[in-house]
Amino acid sequence: MHERHRVVSVKLAVILVNYNGKKYNEACIESVLANEIDGELRIIVVDNASADDSVQSLRARYGSEDRVVLEQLDENYGFSYANNVGIRLALAWGADAVLLLNNDTEIGERMLRELLACARRHPGSMIAPKICYSDDRKRIWSAGGSVSPVIRKVRHIGLNEEDRGQYEEERRISFATGCCLFLPVQVIRRAGLLDERFFLYYEDTEYSFRLQGLGIDIYYCPQAVMVHKVGASTKGADSPLCAYYIARNWLLCNRLHIGRRYPLFLAYYAVNRTVCCLWWLLHGKGALVRATWRGIRDFHRGRFGKGYGI
Repeated sequence: MHERHRVVSVKLAVILVNYNGKKYNEACIESVLANEIDGELRIIVVDNASADDSVQSLRARYGSEDRVVLEQLDENYGFSYANNVGIRLALAWGADAVLLLNNDTEIGERMLRELLACARRHPGSMIAPKICYSDDRKRIWSAGGSVSPVIRKVRHIGLNEEDRGQYEEERRISFATGCCLFLPVQVIRRAGLLDERFFLYYEDTEYSFRLQGLGIDIYYCPQAVMVHKVGASTKGADSPLCAYYIARNWLLCNRLHIGRRYPLFLAYYAVNRTVCCLWWLLHGKGALVRATWRGIRDFHRGRFGKGYGI
């Protein structure tokens, strides 16, 4: 007789942080609702004091949908804080796992099943899917992430490569992007919540480093596929907001986790940011240079959370 596979019913909470994301929310939520799982699904939308009528649109569209919960914050407290609000609501609901998902994404119709299956194969691990560009769905944005051995710089595996099936192996990775993080509750209970000092950018890098320090594995699941409207929430990488938070939070993240190699990282950081600033000056982008120096200044002054002057 063949042994029957026991189907485990789960409670899965998908957490979306919304900040003026009216034009993205519905496509993302509908893609999540199109998934079927063996258990209960709840979408928790945490709004960071949006001013674009997205909250009204969400209420009009999903007010009668029991699986969609809207939590409004009184101001923009940042990506980490809002996700932590969602995680706490998920835990109070009794979730077995949470999926932190950017609202400028759409997920495949089997993605949740595949993530849950991968989590069963690797209990106690964080899971990351394959992410492609929304405007070119055969081009990879992230097939997991790696970390350089000395200065601990993260990169997306497969970035901008055509998807020819070269990243179809389920494997352990060292970094997962905050665009989509599957977290079993036991991982959250061991590692804690996201660090709210980051506000925006590098919270995922810090969390990946934190998990590694605790001996918690991160796995890439290629069968779980989604697409991402890259840069939609921050208007792309070429913005003062991006330059500020990268300059500040990269320093904070590595100060927390790189240990004795931190002075070596600082030397690399100084060269890296100087080259970027010179390039921006040559191209008339002085605002990016000013934002970078504000980020460095605020790091040294211990000013974290929402950026000063941004």
